[in-house]
Amino acid sequence: MSRIAIVAALEREVRPLLKSKERGWRPVEREHGGRRFRFFEDGKNRDIVLVCGGIGAAQARRAAEAAIAVYAPAVVYSVGFAGALEPGVKVGDVFQPALVIDAGDGSRVRLSEGKGVLVTFGAVATPAQKARLMDSYGGQLVDMEAAAVARAAHARGVEFIAVKSISDEFDFTFPEMERFVDSDGQFHQARFVGFAAIRPWLWGKVNRLRKDSNKASNGLCDGLIASLNRMIVRAPDLAPGAAQLP
Repeated sequence: MSRIAIVAALEREVRPLLKSKERGWRPVEREHGGRRFRFFEDGKNRDIVLVCGGIGAAQARRAAEAAIAVYAPAVVYSVGFAGALEPGVKVGDVFQPALVIDAGDGSRVRLSEGKGVLVTFGAVATPAQKARLMDSYGGQLVDMEAAAVARAAHARGVEFIAVKSISDEFDFTFPEMERFVDSDGQFHQARFVGFAAIRPWLWGKVNRLRKDSNKASNGLCDGLIASLNRMIVRAPDLAPGAAQLP
């Protein structure tokens, strides 16, 4: 049993956290619903568990459901990268939103604390789509997973929190990447690098994406640790062993 479950899409989003020698994360495989999931258990006291479920709503919900079924947490976090919807929101900015809106059906989840509006959208948003999402929902950032994780948590009476870090600004257009995401939501980086390597016109954009992703990852992990520590102060019974997260 872990009191806190963290659901990310990809390991690279939370790599600085997983590299923490202080926590000594221990990878384990567990099965749920006929699927195997790779969890990272907090090696210090196992009060925290992390799973990277893949890109997309269906993958995120499956991972959240598996974490809840296997570890029975009191709190589920959705963490990861997000895109900026406003010009003033920059790469590396971290948000713990107060409201999550599913652009697919308009449903809304209000969180117990936080600030700002996160919109969950069904694809990597283009600048034009970002502008429409901002106009429609008044959001500051967009992701692909938070609303699905929120549904899984609320269906089982588990508290939900989101922490997101900006990896792409409102006017950034991604290179063609979706073809390198498989049906499990895993991004095949080696194949993408091979694709980009013979297309020199993509090199500048790919290099910017790499730098921005690294900045977003570091910001995400710092923001997540700060959120966990605030929550532990508020409710120390949730994860007493995590009170000194470095």
